[in-house]
Amino acid sequence: MKSLSIVIALAALALAEEPIQLYYHENVGIAEAARIKRAEQAHDFDGSRIVGGSAAALGAYPFLVGMVITLTSGGTSVCGSSMVRNTRAVTAAHCWRDGRNQARQFTMVFGSARLFSGGTRVATSRVEVHASYNSNTLANDVAIVAFDHVAYTNVIQAVALPGGSLLSSNFAGTWAQAAGYGRTSDSAGISTNQVQSHVSLQVLTNSACQQFFGNIVVGSTLCTSGAGGVGTCGGDSGGPLVVTSGGQRVLIGVTSFGSSRGCQVGWPAGFARVTSFASWIQARI
Repeated sequence: MKSLSIVIALAALALAEEPIQLYYHENVGIAEAARIKRAEQAHDFDGSRIVGGSAAALGAYPFLVGMVITLTSGGTSVCGSSMVRNTRAVTAAHCWRDGRNQARQFTMVFGSARLFSGGTRVATSRVEVHASYNSNTLANDVAIVAFDHVAYTNVIQAVALPGGSLLSSNFAGTWAQAAGYGRTSDSAGISTNQVQSHVSLQVLTNSACQQFFGNIVVGSTLCTSGAGGVGTCGGDSGGPLVVTSGGQRVLIGVTSFGSSRGCQVGWPAGFARVTSFASWIQARI
């Protein structure tokens, strides 16, 4: 009976249409940047921030690019992105402007276990946000970042974009992998080792996701289940959700939003659905 009451309670909360986390930089990114930097300076950092996941060896996700963000206010924030060419990456539009805060510059961090030191680091302000991006609903939450040429290595590689039959797939029921630099829990402490982390997540139907978030979930949204308290978390914004197809990792989602209640409450995570933006991305890379 206890388990049944929990299910009923969760269902009732879901029907209330959970608000998503907005204004990323002031609510998440700035604090996360400060926390990561302090931890790195203390030489006590693992960056394993995806909730319910595990540390990923450097090079396991060679297309995952960290971003240290300088805001026009002078503040510092952090996001992730996915390298799609030697000179281009895909990220979330809200990493550039979140409705209240505007970025001035991204420092792109390639092939590094740390965000504030190491690897290949390239500064850029060349960012194109999708013209229909809505910072109030996070619809069309996708942007292209252009940067000076970065050579491929064993820890720096591009991710494939969906093509062929994948373009018509909704991926519902598919297991995908998210990778990022964000928090491991809503009250994550600092441990030891290296930064990147990853987790396997099952893709939901949009109709199932709408039971939690209502009309925030549109055709160009992709959601993954948060069952068991796993998913993306603060600091993972803009990072990749990938599947393996034809022996290569293919980008199907850009980390966009989660519940305003936190990362471990069992609610889904929302992504920009890459197949919905495939032609837009291809035209800019």
